[in-house]
Amino acid sequence: MTTSGLGYDVHRFIAGRPLILGGVEIPHDRGLDGHSDADVLSHAIADAVLGAIGEQDIGHHFPNTDPGIRGISSLEILEKAANLARARGARINSIDATVIAEAPKIGPHVFPMRERIAGALGMPPARVAVKATTNEGLGSIGRGEGIAAMAVASVELP
Repeated sequence: MTTSGLGYDVHRFIAGRPLILGGVEIPHDRGLDGHSDADVLSHAIADAVLGAIGEQDIGHHFPNTDPGIRGISSLEILEKAANLARARGARINSIDATVIAEAPKIGPHVFPMRERIAGALGMPPARVAVKATTNEGLGSIGRGEGIAAMAVASVELP
């Protein structure tokens, strides 16, 4: 049986922190605020995978109240989501994700993002799509206050 899951995440910008998206550090004057590395793209994908297998979200598995995981790489979160899927006999077929940001430009970083995400999920980069769009100046994302991401995971369950 093929199932799908939807993931969404958003984080506000903060000064003095690197910007990590899809496991890639992107040059920018601010990073994203969060308990982990605040990688909204990886968080959205992890939630999509977890949703596709009927599991609770990343906040359950990686609570922001746990000081032991402060600053954790979100690629580790993706690995755990993939391991939970495999433990259920599932195979991740594909990922389709979109980053929503006014800046910085995401396009030059898409291929390394796809490689890192695919590596964490144990699948070929060709089955991971990463796209980007702006919010056309609308809302908090449009004002450049943060970055959001959404993702869909297609998963084959036994």
